[in-house]
Amino acid sequence: MEFRKSHQFMLCITAFFGMAGGTHLAPVLPEMVAPLHTTSAEVALLMSVLTISTAIFTLLIAHYIDRVNRKTVLIPCLVVYGLTGLFCFFASDMQSLLVLRFLQGIGVAGMLTLPLLMIGDVFKGHDSVKPISTISISFAIGAISVPLIGGFMAMVAWNLPFLFYALALPFALVVWAFLPETRGAEHAGNRNGIKEAFCALRDIRVFSAVFMGFAVYVLLFAMVIYVPFLLKSLFSYSSGSSGIMLAIEGLAVILVASRVHSLTRRYSVLPVITLGFALVGASLVLMAFFPFLAAIVLLLILFGAGYGLAQTSVDVLTVQVPPPENRGGILSIHTCGKYLGGSIAPVILGIVLVFLGMEGVFVLAGIFGLVMAAIAYGIRNKFAGPAGAAGQ
Repeated sequence: MEFRKSHQFMLCITAFFGMAGGTHLAPVLPEMVAPLHTTSAEVALLMSVLTISTAIFTLLIAHYIDRVNRKTVLIPCLVVYGLTGLFCFFASDMQSLLVLRFLQGIGVAGMLTLPLLMIGDVFKGHDSVKPISTISISFAIGAISVPLIGGFMAMVAWNLPFLFYALALPFALVVWAFLPETRGAEHAGNRNGIKEAFCALRDIRVFSAVFMGFAVYVLLFAMVIYVPFLLKSLFSYSSGSSGIMLAIEGLAVILVASRVHSLTRRYSVLPVITLGFALVGASLVLMAFFPFLAAIVLLLILFGAGYGLAQTSVDVLTVQVPPPENRGGILSIHTCGKYLGGSIAPVILGIVLVFLGMEGVFVLAGIFGLVMAAIAYGIRNKFAGPAGAAGQ
């Protein structure tokens, strides 16, 4: 079956749902404290447990993903994702929610990896940059804009946002019926697993791409978790208002990510990644020193621009650099690294919050972003070749 625009759109929806697994709840967390009889630190675990679970199950998926058909993995992941979200809606205590969120990570693990892998199956060379950018825009929309949906749903009831995840159930039927299988016949005998994928990390280019994915998510989760708390402490913002602020930033992500195709053709991938990390780092540092509404809006837009450049370009790099026989395993490790970053961020920054306050959280996260910009610039010569092949 020919791979059409409608099929690519299905992969975009899958990516959107996958990223929404975490960020959909970000502005809702403050509203969950009272009904769950818990604290801000404990309710943040609803984000961390999902990221930890996703990191674990991406490694399990990595062992099989290059051996089996893509839809064999994708459809069960969509079903698990939707069912656990539905059950979360009916849960009324933290323990049950934490267990269900951990199980939901099984679905997220496949949903974040398969869209990029299937694009890599179909498109080659520089032809892959634009569709990868489209998938990354979907990741960005899911990461940044769905908090707006979650925030307003929480204004009706604190648990209503969980029903959003159940939309994956009817979508799984659509994928089963209409999405073609992309794994080529030439890979039918491929028995590569997690061992071979980790061996591929000895290539500095592959390792660098995976590590930068980890760093992007450390910075993303620093922003989506602590900006709503910053807005609530400074301006008494509700979850809905915080969601609007994050959605404004999401517009910057979408606009900038859509330009990555032309930017990487002109300047190559690593300079674009460098600029992205620099913008993200600078915006986070400056948030600590300009606690004014207009300044925060501008800095969120700056963060969105940097995130759009960094996230999209790192995804391009991670699809193009690995050998085809290990691409699925490397992309799974890439997803694991991202969610490991998302798991570590609230833990480390939570400790920073206790000792250095909210300002310290943003300064430390911003410095990390600037360091990553320097690293990306320093290794640019390792990526020789044209932009469409992860060029210099």
